[in-house]
Amino acid sequence: MTEIWLSLLFLLVGYGFGCFSTGYVVAKMSGHNIQSEGSGNIGTTNALRTMGAKGGAITFAGDLLKAFIPTFVVRLIICPAMGYSPEVTYLLTMVIGLGVVIGHNFPFYLHFKGGKGIAVSAAVIVASSSDSLFGWIMILAGLLVFILIVAITRYVSLGSLVVVWYFPIYVILQYRYCAMPMFLGLLALALTFTTLAYIKHAGNIKRLLNGTERKIGEKR
Repeated sequence: MTEIWLSLLFLLVGYGFGCFSTGYVVAKMSGHNIQSEGSGNIGTTNALRTMGAKGGAITFAGDLLKAFIPTFVVRLIICPAMGYSPEVTYLLTMVIGLGVVIGHNFPFYLHFKGGKGIAVSAAVIVASSSDSLFGWIMILAGLLVFILIVAITRYVSLGSLVVVWYFPIYVILQYRYCAMPMFLGLLALALTFTTLAYIKHAGNIKRLLNGTERKIGEKR
């Protein structure tokens, strides 16, 4: 029961962190309205397109930080203090990370029109999986896959859609021997990250299928 209430609390706290829309704030400070420029998205890719390398880098760093802070606090401080097992720790870390992604994707003060959640999802991956050698191997493998796909196809969206399968794959490989209720809970949570990414990339998927998706570095 305690874990259920903590999960709800962490989801809300994560949402609060996620609602800090770095791209929107950086754009305002730079004299841009990122919601009316480029793709209209407040995430890193559109920040890079509309504000250049500096604006894109600051947006990326800010989005990583807003996910790192709550997830690392839960994994490294709260869960050890409460004596939770690695499985419960991973679950609660993922829950607060999911809250961050939801807040980033659907910030209430921007009429629920936010980013696509890839940078913050990457931060959740690192924060939740970097507690073992296997976790680091999986993180580096996921990064390599993303870089190769983008380098070969020049589609950032395609690399993002592939790499978000990290969550369910990692759960299957790392936690398949857990008790079935815990394993299914972790898998459902992992698939939620992947599903959210695909929902937010629905337009990109259509353009990829139609051959009209913009490649990195390509002018509109």
